[in-house]
Amino acid sequence: MMRYVPLSERLRPSKIDEIAGQEHLVGSNGYISRLIKSGHPLSLLLFGPPGCGKTTIARLYASAFNLPFVVLSAVFNSSSELKKILKEGHENPLFSRQTLLFVDEIHRFNRAQQDIFLPFLEDGSIVLVGATTENPSFALNNALLSRLRVLTLDYLSPESLEKILGRYESQHRPLHLTQQARGHLIAQSQGDGRHLLNLLESLEPLPQTGPLLDIDDLTPLLQKKPALYDKDKEGHYNLISALHKSVRGSDPDAALYWFSRMLEGGEDPLFIARRLIRMASEDIGLAEPSALSLTLAAYDAYRRLGSPEGELALAEAVLFLALSPKSNAVYTAFGKAKEAAAKTGHLSPPKHILNAPTRLMKEMGYGKGYIYDPDAPGGFSGQRYFPDEMPPASFYAPVERGFEREMKKRLEYFAKLRS
Repeated sequence: MMRYVPLSERLRPSKIDEIAGQEHLVGSNGYISRLIKSGHPLSLLLFGPPGCGKTTIARLYASAFNLPFVVLSAVFNSSSELKKILKEGHENPLFSRQTLLFVDEIHRFNRAQQDIFLPFLEDGSIVLVGATTENPSFALNNALLSRLRVLTLDYLSPESLEKILGRYESQHRPLHLTQQARGHLIAQSQGDGRHLLNLLESLEPLPQTGPLLDIDDLTPLLQKKPALYDKDKEGHYNLISALHKSVRGSDPDAALYWFSRMLEGGEDPLFIARRLIRMASEDIGLAEPSALSLTLAAYDAYRRLGSPEGELALAEAVLFLALSPKSNAVYTAFGKAKEAAAKTGHLSPPKHILNAPTRLMKEMGYGKGYIYDPDAPGGFSGQRYFPDEMPPASFYAPVERGFEREMKKRLEYFAKLRS
């Protein structure tokens, strides 16, 4: 039997202008197009999501400069193999000109492995093109990153995915689909060109006769694209950041959307619950004191019920937090108090607020002059509680929102009595 070549390989563009999307890089005035016109290849790092064209761009980049194209994968090549390949390329007369080395998943190489590339980049014996789905700021060390031009690739737009469908139809056969089914195929791809081609490959055995296939016909035939979500990498932090900022921005629908995206990606709901508790304290505080109680109750409800029943309690907490009045007065006050405590940690409390359990301590003045506030007129003595050597400080500044309006009134009331 002849070796079967996947559709994604059969339909791979052979020219720069056939690439779908990434016009900012490969368009007529794109960065890579301008590099090719200059005739001077530079080492690049292609950063973008799966299926956006990183490997194809690297191949055509090498072809445009007529450079030997060598592929490495951080998944399969060890440090010793990497050193051997680079040394052979450096010493072999066949490689007297530059070689374009394409390293897929370059972020999987550890820091020491990444350093292996440095001398070969320094002497110009290789042009390195790395591909990564991870944020380069976290994935690559500074020494290697400083020698690469970082280019960001985007998810493919519906128009770019439609261009891929057009190429498929011009090179293979027309799609036997209704216009709605065609749009559904693009939507299911979620900006991933490779996944679109995999979906097309699933449809290839179907006959080209009979009524056009509609959405209902497609649904049982198409594989759902897994959510792009790394629970310990950038996707994890990006989505929790989006959820947190949507709550902080009082947008309940956006907050509920990002919460659902995290669940869809397989995030631990208890991690989300812990972050909701943090939001209640950091962004809402005493503007809505019940926010903390409700998030704690949602956390406990999920622990008792699990998924999917307990997720509803977390969704309730998300909506409550998003629609609560916002105040970071407690967060700010705590930060100021910690800063003051760090600078004045050597100061003792004033003696009148110290307990005197022994006779000697009483003779030393501990507790002398202390007034028990519940017995004072109005339940307020107005005594001083900061260290004697430290002027009284004002940390907490409640806002005119929610319950903190009441806290502001109380603060002003006691300040007036104290003065």
